[in-house]
Amino acid sequence: MSVNTKKARQSWSSQLTYILTVAGATVGFGATWRFPYLVGENGGGAYVLLFCIAMIVIGIPMILVENVIGRRMQVNSIDAFGGEVNGKKIAGAWKILGYMGLLGSFGILAYYMVLGGWVLTYIGSLISGGLDLSEHVTIETTSAFFNDNIKNSPVTVLIYTALFVAANYVILIKGIKDGIERSVKILMPLLFICLIIMIIRNITLPGAMEGIKFYLVPDFSKITKELFVFVLGQVFFALSLGFGVLITLSSYLSKQEKLVRTATITGVINTLIALAAGFMIFPSLFTFNVAPNSGPTLVFQSLPIVFSHMWAGGIFATVFFSLLITAALTTSITIYEVLVTALQEKTALSRKQSIAIVLIGTFILGNVPSVLGDNIWSHISIGGQSIFDAFDYASGNILFILTALGSAIFVGYVLKDEAKRELGAGETFTNLWFNYVRFIIPLIILIIFINSNFL
Repeated sequence: MSVNTKKARQSWSSQLTYILTVAGATVGFGATWRFPYLVGENGGGAYVLLFCIAMIVIGIPMILVENVIGRRMQVNSIDAFGGEVNGKKIAGAWKILGYMGLLGSFGILAYYMVLGGWVLTYIGSLISGGLDLSEHVTIETTSAFFNDNIKNSPVTVLIYTALFVAANYVILIKGIKDGIERSVKILMPLLFICLIIMIIRNITLPGAMEGIKFYLVPDFSKITKELFVFVLGQVFFALSLGFGVLITLSSYLSKQEKLVRTATITGVINTLIALAAGFMIFPSLFTFNVAPNSGPTLVFQSLPIVFSHMWAGGIFATVFFSLLITAALTTSITIYEVLVTALQEKTALSRKQSIAIVLIGTFILGNVPSVLGDNIWSHISIGGQSIFDAFDYASGNILFILTALGSAIFVGYVLKDEAKRELGAGETFTNLWFNYVRFIIPLIILIIFINSNFL
């Protein structure tokens, strides 16, 4: 039973701040780290085209699903699956979906904050001269730096991860309006400025057009049904679907706000930022003949080579990694908020106590194991994966997808007409969306789940 459900609940001061916050929640490492390396691994323009289609096929419809669930009860992401429909109490078992979302949020924070620690390590090394890009470096140099300063330096990474966690605490402790809203108003413009600087620098390089062609011109021979299903799955990570993030953020949304408009703007902004991220990476890779398909190490090992060939490369590298940490911060505060809101409203704890428990608990139980899994605990394997990768797999391939599947079924078969009323759109669009969510979306998500785990 919820304890503090109705205690002094705030709401967003405007639609703009809500949209900026959701945009911040959905960009993060998904747009600036994962999206570029997946584009590089999967045929460039072919992946980009399918990603844009996937955003329409499943992205925006699922944003609306979570918006409806979140705003309907205006409570935490567990109790959002409760209440009554047509005078009948909803079975308590549906709240399992809320708990699954919380578990998934913990799973992603367990390694996500460590990625933030990596980025801060790079920024610190660039400023101190530990990573010198004033002269040309090779893949051997960047690989050695990564191994020496990331994989085999657990204390350093834990210190930087703790600093990143502390930055989240400073924002979260001030609440929705004075904390998250105010920070997003600063961080999102800063992100856009850094993004524009990097894009201009990249597209004005000699030979940049080859990278742009790779990025935007699809090779249709690489478009397969397997790739499309894979891209559909990546949209969940890109939009923070199944995390409980959009449910939680929507719970602070006014009943007067138009959900269809905000969901569409969210999907468009996320897609545009992800696309923009490619323009600050691929032109330079092709200019300096660096392979675009280096996978997850693209940002940390391949791009420093590119920066070392640029005029003022160290400065641009610092701007780039500052962009990454800014994007990561706008996402991490909203994922933490899912856990904090649930803990605060389900117990008698104050917000300050809830924040402390969530951040310290996640650090000890998630961040520390993720860091040590690359070195001291490297002998520990979970399903053939390191601790870091296991957190990623369990949250991204299992928990988020199943939570999203359950959410679509909840809207289509439990809320029914109440979901339509909450959407507040025209009758024709509402019926199209509802039937799509009820009959088509579950099938798509099942295919994604099978493809992610069994094929």
